[in-house]
Amino acid sequence: MEKEYLTADIKERAVLVGIVSQSQSDLQTKEYLDELEFLVNTAGANSIKTFTQRVDKPNPKTFVGTGKINEIHKFVKENDIDIVIFDDELSPSQLRNIERILEIRILDRTNLILDIFASRAQTAHAKVQVELAQYQYLMPRLTRMWSHLQKQKGGMGMRGPGETEIETDRRIIRDKISKLKEQLKKIDKQMATQRKNRGQMIRVALVGYTNVGKSTIMNMLSKSDVFAENKLFATLDTTVRKVVIDNLPFLLSDTVGFIRKLPTSLVESFKSTLDEVREADILIHVVDVSHPNFEEQIEIVNQTLSDIDNSQKPTYIVFNKIDQFSFVKKDEDDLTPLKRENYSLEDLRNTWMSKTNVHSIFISAFKKQNIAEFKQLIYDKVKEIHIKRYPYNNLLY
Repeated sequence: MEKEYLTADIKERAVLVGIVSQSQSDLQTKEYLDELEFLVNTAGANSIKTFTQRVDKPNPKTFVGTGKINEIHKFVKENDIDIVIFDDELSPSQLRNIERILEIRILDRTNLILDIFASRAQTAHAKVQVELAQYQYLMPRLTRMWSHLQKQKGGMGMRGPGETEIETDRRIIRDKISKLKEQLKKIDKQMATQRKNRGQMIRVALVGYTNVGKSTIMNMLSKSDVFAENKLFATLDTTVRKVVIDNLPFLLSDTVGFIRKLPTSLVESFKSTLDEVREADILIHVVDVSHPNFEEQIEIVNQTLSDIDNSQKPTYIVFNKIDQFSFVKKDEDDLTPLKRENYSLEDLRNTWMSKTNVHSIFISAFKKQNIAEFKQLIYDKVKEIHIKRYPYNNLLY
């Protein structure tokens, strides 16, 4: 009798699998696996156990070594596991090999992120973007998915394109991709027209890693009600609001959060969302200062901005969530060098000011701490650009 996959009201039991490079620190390893677990929880499953293996590079056949894959297989069989999730994108051949050995549904990081995007897409625009990315991901994997999907009753990683499309031939899938691309082009043109019609206002975009509090900041500044919660990718659609600080109006946009190993298909299909970033005059890079590895998150965001040719724009770092920040104060007799966990907020402020030569802002959007200083920064920078761009329209000041 075929096993029926768990319904939405009963959480699936997941096993997580990651590899650890020789150059990776214990802190990085923990942070990466914690993020994978957070992704799994966001998608609606329970993480039961995590398997890791320290290797130079993934096994081309099974991602991890033979001994480790057999260990995972034994645990899966003995603990009624529903799904195994890998913290990297698997090749079609790796997927086939792993699935044959484990005899269970397999997801990789890309498919997991696509699944979360599919569950979070609300508007027609976001749904088209996600569906296109899903089909582009599925196209080289159709051979594997074909017979396997006939047995599925649903579950994580199966949202979006349904059985009828997947079970058709590659030509029909290619036609579907072409139609979605055409549909997306029309939407992109409409959104580009909307951006042009917004008048002579300076544009400010909130950017940053996912779940750093961008939507909370948007709500606070614009007095709007943008969806915000403690989950990854709470915001998919870019929200644009008119904001006025003192007597100075400007446009503020809240954009989709970046993440480590963000699938390239998503970056491409969310081009119009990223256009809000490209066309902004000022970027406010929001950072979760309470995160133990926020420096790497900053680097990932900076790299993504560089990838979309947007790294030269005026960018100001705002460290959010100071209400959740904690550090370990060193003993006065301890003569060993300070570590990252020993830095106070003041230490970090001085460090980042010397790094960037820009006054770093430390706030709590949730607790409304240091908001006056934050608003003053935005006001000063928006006014500076406004005066240069519209020199005959500054009676306001």
